[in-house]
Amino acid sequence: MRVSARCVIFFLSLAFAAGFLSRPLAAQQRLSVPRADGQSTPLMVYSAVGAGSGCAPLAVISHGAGGSENGYRYLAEGMAQLGYTAIVMGHHESGLGALGADMLEDGFKPGIQALVTDPEAEQARFLDVGAALKWADSQCHAPFRVLLGHSMGAETAMLEAGAKNIISVSYPPAGRDRFDAYVALSPEGPGIVYPDDAWRGIQKPMLILSGTRDQSLKGGPQARLIPFTGLPDTASHCQWEGVIDGATHMNFAGSGPGSSTVEPLVTQTIAAFLSGVRIHACTLPEPVNGMTLKAK
Repeated sequence: MRVSARCVIFFLSLAFAAGFLSRPLAAQQRLSVPRADGQSTPLMVYSAVGAGSGCAPLAVISHGAGGSENGYRYLAEGMAQLGYTAIVMGHHESGLGALGADMLEDGFKPGIQALVTDPEAEQARFLDVGAALKWADSQCHAPFRVLLGHSMGAETAMLEAGAKNIISVSYPPAGRDRFDAYVALSPEGPGIVYPDDAWRGIQKPMLILSGTRDQSLKGGPQARLIPFTGLPDTASHCQWEGVIDGATHMNFAGSGPGSSTVEPLVTQTIAAFLSGVRIHACTLPEPVNGMTLKAK
């Protein structure tokens, strides 16, 4: 009997959802690794669950403005359950201390905007990505690598993949495209970080996730839908967009009311997306309640 790619992805996502609670937790390791500029990058490493003797695929996670390597546990553990070595990076130059300083000077929303548009803070994030990759390669050479980011981390993922910017981040360090796929949670639309049509040059598979209550710095939740429309309209690129009903910005970081409902939808959609990318079959899975999902 011939089984369609859609069925394969659907059953893979079901298996992940059913098995997530029953499988053992990923072991964690806290590290500090050197950056190319002589500074250091803190890492929280989650070991791949059920990994055999070969090198596991790699998932690198970039937090939002004010975050740290201690966050996004649900996402890191979800990737580890999928068999990935998951690394949550700490970004000192755009962590809590940096955000607090900007907010004290400029106020809440202007402080966040000042940080996410700071080219030096973003360039430091690329150094953190390089440090994480160098450490991971020293352990083994992963057969597949994905970069996931939330909010400012989604900015990092999109710029790494080749999106253009208006904040004076040069190429390189942006646009090095060192990953096989990208996941952007709560990305900004054009006007703050990106020019119009900033995403046309991205050539790798990308999943974009946001929520109907996911407010952006400019344009509200609808602005977060613009990057998907700007991605290349080529089926082989595996471009997906999902919008979760009622999801707020912080739900994607694993906090706030409703996060317990949002988190499984995020991890299940990522599981289906990456399963499809790795078998070169980008057909959407069966629809699920609570979110809309589309591809091009």
